Amino acid sequence: MHNPVLTLDEQQHIDAGPWFSKLSPSLRQAILARATVRRVADGAMLTSRGAAADEWWGVAAGAVRISSVSLSGKLVTLTYAEPGVWLGDTSLFDGLPRTHDANAHGDTTLLVVRRPDFKELLAQHVELYEALLRLNCRRLRLAYDLVEDLNTRPLSARLAKQILLLARSYGIAQGDEIRIGLQLAQEDLAQLLGASRQRVNQELKGFEREGAVRIEPTRLVVLSRELLLAIAER
Repeated sequence: MHNPVLTLDEQQHIDAGPWFSKLSPSLRQAILARATVRRVADGAMLTSRGAAADEWWGVAAGAVRISSVSLSGKLVTLTYAEPGVWLGDTSLFDGLPRTHDANAHGDTTLLVVRRPDFKELLAQHVELYEALLRLNCRRLRLAYDLVEDLNTRPLSARLAKQILLLARSYGIAQGDEIRIGLQLAQEDLAQLLGASRQRVNQELKGFEREGAVRIEPTRLVVLSRELLLAIAER
């Protein structure tokens, strides 16, 4: 078996992941023993919609952008998988093709478990079935929340909520400020929210005037979580 070699920071991201950290020590070790390390450059394609599924991934550094292309040719970003997140298991379970495109966002490090090893882990560890079931239930709940937000909340509230989520996942505390480490252009934010870049820009400028955020090139800095929470509840 190949033992993965990660940097200390990358290993910390995996070990502290909200899903992985709750597994038993024996299952964590079994997964790591079957995983290989893959480092890919920004923009590298990991898989495409309709492709056969043959890998399961754990994000150790960087991010994975999950997206698709609409019938009109517009790129639609659904989410970014942060360090500590595991993904790609759905198609390994049902045997159907990948449902979306997956690309590296920034230089990215992955732990990769091949399909035969994934199946072997399932056969040897009943715990993994239960853990992945809980993980997919959580994904389903988040999907329902997203649909509800799209249909009931104004763009300003959805944008404030998205910034808070990004700050929680990628935030770097600097005194009273929280710098979002994930590099996102306003077009990227717009794709996440299903809105135009112009409308997102208008809302962000409003947040900046209120003192909730500071806009920097490809970066957002949270100045007041309290103000963002208030906007998200409007």
